[in-house]
Amino acid sequence: MLPDIAPEPYILVLAGFGVLIALVAWLPLALRRLPLSLPIICIAIGAAVFLLPQITLRPLPILYPEITERFTEFVVIIALMGAGLKIDRLFGWRRWAITWRLLLITMPLGILAIVVLGQAMLGLPLAVALLLAASLAPTDPVLAADIQVGPPKTGDEDDVRFGLTSEAGLNDGAAFPFVHLAVLLAVALPSGEPWVTEWLTYRVLWEIGGGIIGGWLVGRAFGWLTFRVPAETKLARTGDGLIALSATLLSYGLTEIVHVYGFLAVFVTALTFRSAHRDHEFQLEMHAMTEQVERLAMMVLLILFGGALVSGLLASVGWPEVGAALIILLVIRPLTGWIALLGYPADRGEKWTLAFFGIRGVGSIYYMAYGINHMTIENAERLWGVVGLVVLASILLHGLTVTPIMRSLDQQRGIDPDAQGNAPPGLQGPAGEPDQAGAASPS
Repeated sequence: MLPDIAPEPYILVLAGFGVLIALVAWLPLALRRLPLSLPIICIAIGAAVFLLPQITLRPLPILYPEITERFTEFVVIIALMGAGLKIDRLFGWRRWAITWRLLLITMPLGILAIVVLGQAMLGLPLAVALLLAASLAPTDPVLAADIQVGPPKTGDEDDVRFGLTSEAGLNDGAAFPFVHLAVLLAVALPSGEPWVTEWLTYRVLWEIGGGIIGGWLVGRAFGWLTFRVPAETKLARTGDGLIALSATLLSYGLTEIVHVYGFLAVFVTALTFRSAHRDHEFQLEMHAMTEQVERLAMMVLLILFGGALVSGLLASVGWPEVGAALIILLVIRPLTGWIALLGYPADRGEKWTLAFFGIRGVGSIYYMAYGINHMTIENAERLWGVVGLVVLASILLHGLTVTPIMRSLDQQRGIDPDAQGNAPPGLQGPAGEPDQAGAASPS
């Protein structure tokens, strides 16, 4: 008797996962010179797969709130470790001046502007508008590979790539106090309970300070175990980049146990880990491992996002939501970014590029999931529609423009973008001038 020709779902999943892994390795190379990005292709694949009549799963975040929060959380912390490990520029207040401008001026101004927009244009209550603003203000560390610095030790670190990489690394943690403020206000405003002291002392001072200190301690510990202990036992001799994954999970887990910001801790851990031995070849192994895990997890997430889009994620979106999304991407981020860079010694093209590429993505999905899971919101489908629309529009807008814009900037600096080896976008950028410590000097 012939077996049933219909394959089991488990076999289909295995085959599909094999195809996905192949695409993880090949697509970035294939898209290197095209005005397309890996996230766009992933969303298209997800939409096509979930339109098949045989697929009955509807991967809407509102149906799976806990899974959405935890999966996006994992993707973000892996991306934060990767971003920290590949920054060559030595940490310093002056060297990182562009980061502080984007972090301390652009993000707060963006949050304020989106709160006003959410109340005036969308009719949202203050707490809900603040949650939306805190979710959409940070630059995403996951989807910005095409505009980030290159691998460790390459010197591929011009001001644009460094600024966007360091901003994405730090502002995910810096946005969390505003998410918590939204949760506090949702309870305090109706009841009249005090909230200012708790927010300033616990959510801001303790959780930010504790995240920085905790991340530094974990990074120092891993730096010592990897590079400083006797030669026969140090972790670098393993040659296994999984050490970076271990540092990521331990840093996040230990700091979250004591209720401080794990996102911030992971990025600080990565910077500290990198500084333990900046020129060691093992840095490349760790970066490669985090990048592979990040890309694989990102592709899975974006395929599900594509499935959510065709399953009704945007069903509650109307013209007010469309207008708000366009204002957030085309007015608020570019304008607040430009304001932050007034007086900074960079040319107009670099400033506008930094201001324009405030990519919204996985971090926004995480913060919205966290907020909805911790506060009561009426018509949460509408909020998910707004976030989904902004993320989709950002992926399309920035994904279609990143290749020509970055190639144009490289050519203006006298750099041939086609002479940077065979690495795909996001894995290799324009060569910068290293300083004496091997880090690209700031302009």
